[in-house]
Amino acid sequence: MDTNVLFIFILAIFVGFEVISKVPSMLHTPLMSGTNAIHGIILFGGILVLADADTTLARALGFVAVIFGSANVFGGFMVTDRMLQMFKKKKQP
Repeated sequence: MDTNVLFIFILAIFVGFEVISKVPSMLHTPLMSGTNAIHGIILFGGILVLADADTTLARALGFVAVIFGSANVFGGFMVTDRMLQMFKKKKQP
């Protein structure tokens, strides 16, 4: 593996952790719902890796990317739905 790619990956982990750790807790739900598009791109990228996988390592990494991307997309939509349910008016008995 190219060392530049590995360096960028590790740097992205640290930058992502620092950015997310500075977000106030009351903004985590809107932030998660706003990043569903990014998770969709990860899911699409994992599918592309799986489609062009020649080695076992590429297949394994593509599979893991598809599983994690799917979990993030569906979890994000579930959290968004719960958030939106809080703003619906409750029926009066």
